Amino acid sequence: MAWAQEKEGAAREILRLLYENRMIRTFYRDKPDGWTLISGLYSPLYIQLRPLASYPEVFEKVCTALVRMVAEEAPRVNRIVGIAMAGVPIAAGMSLVGGIPAGFTRKMEGVKSLDAFRQAIASYGEHATLEGEFHSGDRIGIVDDLVTRFDSKLVALEQVRYEIGKRGLTDVECKTVIVVLDREQGGKEAAEKVQLDLLSLIPFKSGGLPLLRDVMDKTEWETLSHYLEDPAYFQNKDVQDRVAKLAAKQ
Repeated sequence: MAWAQEKEGAAREILRLLYENRMIRTFYRDKPDGWTLISGLYSPLYIQLRPLASYPEVFEKVCTALVRMVAEEAPRVNRIVGIAMAGVPIAAGMSLVGGIPAGFTRKMEGVKSLDAFRQAIASYGEHATLEGEFHSGDRIGIVDDLVTRFDSKLVALEQVRYEIGKRGLTDVECKTVIVVLDREQGGKEAAEKVQLDLLSLIPFKSGGLPLLRDVMDKTEWETLSHYLEDPAYFQNKDVQDRVAKLAAKQ
């Protein structure tokens, strides 16, 4: 079986499991009023993959598929780094099922941008920003659960680069970001701007939601499809009220 077909099959199975176990939540089934995201914007869709490890069978399928994706799409990667916190168990799972050595970034309180990292690192002292064993010549992939924007990935990349320099390692490459799900809201474009490769098992807007069409209610699916195409339209309170009423009619 060609990798493209295998990847779509894995994505279909994993998506349904994420939906069934409410790691993909929607206004129609879970919360008529929708969600206010960290950005302050409204969304009729909420994706939360942090509980993955609470579902061992789903977790194993995800980690196995990610290992296959790395082998097919980034075969030079020989070591992975989980981004604290959500990426840490995923990297550990990939290491277990695929034998890829793994490390993880340490969480730095209040650091959510490159500028904040550069300010914090000046007074960070002797603490490591990266845990795990690394060697000169390594080709490192950064692992996380999903990508919306790209700020946390850039901070993790800077942590890796800082620690590699601190340890005196040479010829280390870190330009691959590996995620379970890309919401396709600017992450890939942000990666390309800084010459990073973004590998996602599930590109949600273009490839993920279409695979859920036959398991979602027609109204639910069409509303989410509209939202992903035009999220600005849904920032109007009248539109949000109409969305909530759609859920109430079921």
